[in-house]
Amino acid sequence: MIAPSILSADFANLAAAADAVAGSDWLHVDVMDNHFVPNLTLGPPVVKSLKAATDLPLDCHLMIDDPDRWAPGYAELGAANVTFHVEAATDPVQTARAIRRAGALAGLSVKPGTPIEPYLEILREFDTLLVMTVEPGFGGQEFMAEVLPKVRTAREQVRSGHLRLFLEVDGGIAQDTIEAAAEAGADVFVAGSAVFGADDPGRAVEALRAQARGAMTA
Repeated sequence: MIAPSILSADFANLAAAADAVAGSDWLHVDVMDNHFVPNLTLGPPVVKSLKAATDLPLDCHLMIDDPDRWAPGYAELGAANVTFHVEAATDPVQTARAIRRAGALAGLSVKPGTPIEPYLEILREFDTLLVMTVEPGFGGQEFMAEVLPKVRTAREQVRSGHLRLFLEVDGGIAQDTIEAAAEAGADVFVAGSAVFGADDPGRAVEALRAQARGAMTA
């Protein structure tokens, strides 16, 4: 699954950007509060407008403080998947359950320096694990291959039957990195500049999807 990140799109034309990637699986929406990460992007009003402007499922990635308070609201706005950071959460299990009650999939995200082993038990409460392959906060960063063992660990848990999860990677995903992420076990790929920086974003999505599928079956 390919989830283009509108962080790399023209913020003055988000509806047009969504139309340009209409063949995607999800539309990735980066919510940043300038507290948890040193950047400020968008919030509920823009998510509400995007929901009305596109049929693509919205994949909201909350890089914010106090997600226990704010995350369920994004599900109530109609987001398909709401992911928050374990580093910012006080009670990730209860927050996941609140997101699910509001009608969305619940996702847990970890920064590059955060191990996943302490959270393997609670992943049963989640639908998505998002492994950051850059430091969260800004687009256009270089892919960090050293975090891929976390994806492999989670994929092993899924294959063993212990977990059922989407395994998502976010950061530096492009033609030269997506195959390594797919081989590690990821099945949802967030791509920003590799899609919206292309002459034809829709074609870029298809090319990335083909690469990921090829790596998964190799």
